[in-house]
Amino acid sequence: MTYNNIKIKKVTGEIVAFSLEKLEKSLKHSGASSGEIKKIINYILENLYDNITSSEIYKMSFEKLRDIRSVYASRYKLKKAIYELGPSGFPFERLIATILEEEGYETETSVILEGNCVKHEIDVLAKKKHKYYPVECKFHSNDKYICNIRIPLYIHSRYLDILKNPDLHKSFGKIRIVTNTRFSEDAIKYAKCHNIKLLSWSYPKGNGLKDKINRLGLHPLTSLNLLSDEEKDRLLDEGIVLCRELLKNDYLINKIGISKTRKKRILEEIEELISVDYVILDSDTHDNNK
Repeated sequence: MTYNNIKIKKVTGEIVAFSLEKLEKSLKHSGASSGEIKKIINYILENLYDNITSSEIYKMSFEKLRDIRSVYASRYKLKKAIYELGPSGFPFERLIATILEEEGYETETSVILEGNCVKHEIDVLAKKKHKYYPVECKFHSNDKYICNIRIPLYIHSRYLDILKNPDLHKSFGKIRIVTNTRFSEDAIKYAKCHNIKLLSWSYPKGNGLKDKINRLGLHPLTSLNLLSDEEKDRLLDEGIVLCRELLKNDYLINKIGISKTRKKRILEEIEELISVDYVILDSDTHDNNK
């Protein structure tokens, strides 16, 4: 059996054909060299079998990248790192607010707005040029969940109630919905019909969530491979969501008991990780094999 006949079982249960091209693109996204990528691909091809899970392919790729350079693995695990931000969804809202701030907006999180009928809590309220833009964040802990049409239907109905408040109507622009997974086709069609802006992991193409994070150097703290899960949790409890925040508040590394030697390595990796000097390719990372 050649690799062209290999089928992969995704996290969702869907069975798809193995794509060498997509695997190569995902590995390039890590910043690894062509020679390094070739060695990893050869290793994976030698260990492929029919109905292998996407998680197994990801694990092999991740471990080989980490063996070469820790920062390669940190870049490669970006999507997984967002899942690891925690079940509350609040760190994800912080991430989205920071992206908007980098794009020239002022932001507030967890804002209560008075609608015509009831009050509504808005995850992120963005402001630019005297206009307000409500942003709803839909965080999921894995790839199994997608935002179907019920999400924009529900959020749009809340928005319409807010717009019926005469004190708010003229000051509001387009509503926005953000998810770390993906939207269904019907959700996208509905959003286009009602002028709702959507942002998902890879939508819009070339300017999705993964593209913005890489372009702006806003990698989550959970990307770092030099920290244990316990250390990440303690730093998240300290309010650190992004790697660059830890760089600015490096005293917290001392606070959680990390040695000077490890601290130096961690800070060096952060500086390299959030750098935008390496080439980011238009890839789907490991999504298509996951």
